[in-house]
Amino acid sequence: MTDRIHPDRVDLGSGEDTAAAWIAKFLQRRGVEVVFGLQGGHIQPIWDWLGRLGIRIVDVRDEGAAVHMAHAHAELTGRLGVAMVTAGPGVTNCVTAIANASLARAPVLLIGGCPPTFQVNMGPLQDIPHAEIMRPVTRQSRTLRVAEQILREFDEAVARAFGDLGEPGPVYLEIPTDVLRQDVPTALAMEEWLAAKPKRVMPPDPVGVQQAAAALRAARRPLVLTGRGARDAGPALVRFIDATGAVYLDTQESRGLVPQDHPSFAGAVRGHAMNQADLVVVVGRKLDYQTGYGSPAVFPDARFIRISDTAGELVDNRRGAPELLATPSLALDAIVADLGDSGRNSLDTDWTDDLARRQKQRAAGGFGDTPEVGPDGKLHPRCIFDAIAAADPQDYIAVADGGDLLSFARIGLAPARTYLDAGAFGCLGVGVPFAIAAALACPDRPVISVNGDGAYGINAMEVDTAVRHGAKAVFIVSNNAAWNIERYDQEANYAGRVVGTTLRHSDYAAMARALGAHGERVEKPEDMLPALKRALQNAPAVIDVVTSREAVSSDANKGLGFVPNYQALTAWDEAEQRRRGLV
Repeated sequence: MTDRIHPDRVDLGSGEDTAAAWIAKFLQRRGVEVVFGLQGGHIQPIWDWLGRLGIRIVDVRDEGAAVHMAHAHAELTGRLGVAMVTAGPGVTNCVTAIANASLARAPVLLIGGCPPTFQVNMGPLQDIPHAEIMRPVTRQSRTLRVAEQILREFDEAVARAFGDLGEPGPVYLEIPTDVLRQDVPTALAMEEWLAAKPKRVMPPDPVGVQQAAAALRAARRPLVLTGRGARDAGPALVRFIDATGAVYLDTQESRGLVPQDHPSFAGAVRGHAMNQADLVVVVGRKLDYQTGYGSPAVFPDARFIRISDTAGELVDNRRGAPELLATPSLALDAIVADLGDSGRNSLDTDWTDDLARRQKQRAAGGFGDTPEVGPDGKLHPRCIFDAIAAADPQDYIAVADGGDLLSFARIGLAPARTYLDAGAFGCLGVGVPFAIAAALACPDRPVISVNGDGAYGINAMEVDTAVRHGAKAVFIVSNNAAWNIERYDQEANYAGRVVGTTLRHSDYAAMARALGAHGERVEKPEDMLPALKRALQNAPAVIDVVTSREAVSSDANKGLGFVPNYQALTAWDEAEQRRRGLV
């Protein structure tokens, strides 16, 4: 028997009425089945109670990966994603991942540790103002110092995470270890704080509905643009575009809400659709750099209707007329009801037919006649996506991570109904942890994560986590030995001075095997499909594909790495400069 290393008079907080126990019971009552984290003494009282209640703990190799996993879990399940880390560097290692979840509006709860109250301001172990550090990138960031108030505070924090008090997104709570050990009498643990809450719904303003319907009746070239906030509105979106004849564009966070074979889908010709639309209905999305900020330079003829259940997606950059603060599905159905049979009265069918024809041609073209091998004899990334298409994994979850690689992934992973990537934050390193969380949340679906080698390296060690926890994901590495979009920018725009953007063709398959996963290296086009099939059968698995630096992506050609002054892409930037009279 192991000797106790603490004095017997120290209460470890193992009783059923301790604050730590109540936190675990709260999570259980809220339907939390898995917590991602990295253990430390400051959080051990909660950690122990999670184990005692049978809540699964997925322990990771880096705290940031735990938050990425909680983020992906929330995205895929619609439920709260929970991560737990210890004090000091345990918390600070999570800042980037929390910032990513913040921009993604993901309902994530991060529980952090902090030193006991008796040691405050004395220089204790791992003491740093965590709550102040997290405050700018969370919806709430608090230190909970009163044991009997902890359940109330957790209830409020989860409400904030789901957007009940504003924009949804991550929250951070920390509790001093001595407070975790304090008893909270059952009489003070109010049921209303423990009980799960129904999802809020907001009906639309009838006047706004009438204004939106009138605008749609008059529109000749209507366009619907969706984002994360439309995720529960898939069937309503289909009814809406069927009633109006509007052209439809998704973004990476709303992939799959409308089938890509729907006649209104125009994802492959989004530039034409955005440039020519005279009415844009934005559902659950901010108009950020990926949509040209809604600028008249990108949408020269358009007025806007904004629909969202959070005000932050109504008032950024371009205002709507009207702006409907409502549950998107209710708003869309109300507009359809008001339209009746008049939704297509003014529709320019020549325009919609032309876009449909262009969409069909572009979508069928895929990577066109791009050769499978680059000038340097190494594989073009298309080989990866051609193999995925040929393997045809049914209902697979696609994850894409990287800079340059995302441009190829947008084409190659287009058929995937469920898709996650680096998001608006451009947060490289999500590919491995996202895929692990996906495989654990959806064990009956194949999970394929395609990663640039630079991005892969950030969390490659989490393959060990996949092995230990049986997360049967396939991780494909496009190994071109470079941060290639930046390398190309240096080569093209800085007189060929390539500095600090090259890597090695490191053997990531050998690393995977060392960690206990299936690993293969692919250097010939004909070997890619067999390797993928074996990986799917033996996941978790890593396929290390030696790819060409000379495969220039469309994002690189559009100037994404160059960082123009006014817009993310050079074509939009040039249009913006013309609008401003600068050229």
